[in-house]
Amino acid sequence: MNYIIENEKLTLQYIPGNGAWTYQLIIPNTKGIKGKWGELKVSGTIDGFEIKNKNLGPVKNSDKKMSVNSEIRNAINKKGGDAVMVTLYLENQVEENDKNEILECFKDAQVLSTFENLSKNQREDIFHEINTVATDNQKAEKIVSIIEKLGNKMYETE
Repeated sequence: MNYIIENEKLTLQYIPGNGAWTYQLIIPNTKGIKGKWGELKVSGTIDGFEIKNKNLGPVKNSDKKMSVNSEIRNAINKKGGDAVMVTLYLENQVEENDKNEILECFKDAQVLSTFENLSKNQREDIFHEINTVATDNQKAEKIVSIIEKLGNKMYETE
């Protein structure tokens, strides 16, 4: 699993009048994780209470946040300002869909066999390079750039 936080003590924040985000956790070391609202799903535990497929909220130039609804707060018997133990991992649903879309692009451009001849690490590096850009336009540009490199055999096979 791709843990983003494991058994870490965080403070349950209370921000009055903030709608669904009145109670939230700021998840440390997540500033660099790319994704729009709805794309970043996490599962794990908060004080031993299992959570599944919760959205991480993007925050510009800052760590991501996660709302903590009343069901979770009641189950763990915590309120704003209380410390909680958190373990979260990223769900990879979007990543698998992205991989399939990328492979279709490679197939359409007739470079799929070249891509498949690369080592597993090289292929994963290419997926990572494509999936860590900030916008869909940058992603498209990155895919085109990699297709050109694959077409010109600019990657060394191992």
